[in-house]
Amino acid sequence: MRILVTGGAGFIGSHVVDAYVGAGHEVLVLDDLSTGRPGQVHPRAEFCQADLRAAPLDDLFRRFRPEVVNQHAALVEVRRSVAAPALDAERNVMTLLRVLEACVRHGVARVVFASSGGAIYGEGCALPTPETATPAPVSPYGASKLIGEHYLRVFHRLHGLPYLALRYANVYGPRQDPAGEAGVVAIFTDRLLAGRSPVINGDGEQTRDYLALAPEAVGPVNIGTGQETSVNELYRQLCAVVGQQTPAVHGPPKAGEQRRSALDASRAQAWLGWRPATSLAEGLRQSVEAFRRGRPWPGPE
Repeated sequence: MRILVTGGAGFIGSHVVDAYVGAGHEVLVLDDLSTGRPGQVHPRAEFCQADLRAAPLDDLFRRFRPEVVNQHAALVEVRRSVAAPALDAERNVMTLLRVLEACVRHGVARVVFASSGGAIYGEGCALPTPETATPAPVSPYGASKLIGEHYLRVFHRLHGLPYLALRYANVYGPRQDPAGEAGVVAIFTDRLLAGRSPVINGDGEQTRDYLALAPEAVGPVNIGTGQETSVNELYRQLCAVVGQQTPAVHGPPKAGEQRRSALDASRAQAWLGWRPATSLAEGLRQSVEAFRRGRPWPGPE
C-alpha cells in the first residue's frame, strides 16, 4: 500500500513511518522540518521537504498516487496557539483542508488524522473520558483540532472519504524534542540530566494521561491509558529513574492548559484491536535511556 505521511520526520510521525515501512508499505514523508529531523526518517521511506501551506500537492499526489494519507503535520504548541490563534488555524486547519481537497481529487481511500485527546475535550468531562463526551476545548489548539474533525466528518459525508481521527493522550518517548513546549517528560529529563531544576506550571496537581506509543471504522478514537498522573507524581517517578532528587520550581499556571485529563480507550480496542502495552515506569525508563545515550531523537534502526 502507498501511504503519504505528513509530519513524518517529527516525533510521533517518524514512529508511524517506521511501523508502516516495517509492515512492508511504500511510504512518502512530507515535512517542512520546522520541528522534524531528517535523520528520523526511515531510510526506506521517500522524503520530500515542503511546507503544506504551499506544497505542490497535486504534483505529489499524481506522482506517488497515495492510497492512504496520514496527517500528522501540525503546530502542536498550546501556549503558542493562545498567543497566535490565527497562525494555529493556518497551520492546523487550512493545511488539513488543502490535503483533504487533494485526497478527493486524487481518489485517496482513507485519511488518518492526528487529533488531540486532551486539548479537544477541555474541562468538566467524566474521567476517563469517552469519545461520546461533548468536546469543549479551552485553547485555540484544541479548537483547531476539533474543527479538523468536523471537516473530516463533512468530507466523509459529501465525498465518501473514510477517516479515523486518533485522539492522542500525552505522548512521550525517544525522539521527543525537549526544546519545545510540548513534552513534559522530555523537558524534565533534559533539565534533570543537565543538573537544572525544571519548572512546574501551577501547583503540579493537574493530571494527564501519559501514553507510550479496523479498516472499516470511521470516526474519532481515543488513544491513551485511561489513567491519570499528576505532574508532581510524574516528576517524582522521573527523579527516581534518573537517580536524582533535584527540587522543581513552581511557576504560574499557563493559559489554555486543562486541569485534568485521562482517556477511555475502549473504542480503540473494539475497533482497532489496540490497547496500551507500555507502563509509565517502563516508558520513563526508555526515555531516560535515550537521553543518556545522547540520542534523544534516535533514528530508525
